[in-house]
Amino acid sequence: MTEATADDPLVGIEHLAVIRNREAILDNVSLQIARHQLHVLVGPNGAGKSTLLSAILGLIPFSGRILLNWQASGAIGYVPQTFVVDATLPVTVEDFLALTRQRRPICLGLTRGARQTVHRLLERVALPEIARRPLAVLSGGELRRVLLAHALDPEPELLLLDEPTAGLDEGSAAWLEDTLKVIRQSGRTTVVMASHDLEQVRRLADRVTVLDRRVVAQGSTDTVLTKTGVLDLLPSQSPRAALR
Repeated sequence: MTEATADDPLVGIEHLAVIRNREAILDNVSLQIARHQLHVLVGPNGAGKSTLLSAILGLIPFSGRILLNWQASGAIGYVPQTFVVDATLPVTVEDFLALTRQRRPICLGLTRGARQTVHRLLERVALPEIARRPLAVLSGGELRRVLLAHALDPEPELLLLDEPTAGLDEGSAAWLEDTLKVIRQSGRTTVVMASHDLEQVRRLADRVTVLDRRVVAQGSTDTVLTKTGVLDLLPSQSPRAALR
């Protein structure tokens, strides 16, 4: 095994296939994800974007190869598209963020170190005032920020985001986009994001891969989104107008 260099892609995916109930969810998918870029996956509903993220995380069986060429921490952060909170559980935001940050049970209270860490994480996502709030009463935007705070500690070498702005109000979506720009500019974290929002893709992405169970197109953002026939695969949200 050779040591990874700065020129190697962080993630190399070779001939990836995922079969579920005898149906090919992904078929012969090959792509590379360069270090320190924001790489966006686009495609129609059911194209396999979430499935590809799950495969990278090692959550589902697949054939083919996924090569992770770590140079630093090897940590992966993940923000799912949906996160169901049981309203009957009396879990606060600080309880949730402290779960893996202290050894003693959360029901016995937070240690001083865990409480300081939680405060730092909530400051990072500009929500220090919600620490004692029950997780179940958060708005969609607040919950997404809490999940991002969790994903960013420890600082990941790879951050996976599944439709991170879906269903958010304009203010929350704009905040998240600004935060992703800061993360990308830091030069320490590679971001892979699934998105349906073509305006957002144009604003954020360094490279784009279009999926429809297979790789339909990939390359620089401008090249891919102006390629003939690519936009016809995407959801009917007036995509051509979005590119003006």
